[in-house]
Amino acid sequence: MPAKDVYHDVVKNALIKDGWIITADPYPIKYEEVKLFADLAGEKTIAASREGKQIVIEIKSFLGRSPMRDLETALGQYLIYKALLSLE
Repeated sequence: MPAKDVYHDVVKNALIKDGWIITADPYPIKYEEVKLFADLAGEKTIAASREGKQIVIEIKSFLGRSPMRDLETALGQYLIYKALLSLE
């Protein structure tokens, strides 16, 4: 199980206050033998259209010694998650 980012609970509470329902904490992303975990998944019903919106969230704080390295890591993680989620 991955470690939670320092801002995990703050982001989660903000989403809940905005009307999102947290459906997974963490959200597993699986592809063949690969198993990754995004921080959160949530959904929100839109009253006007009756269609729900779904999101998968990866929370990053960029508190490491190198902000550029943190950005590279976050971008790589985003691209991998995006590719695997598109296969679901």
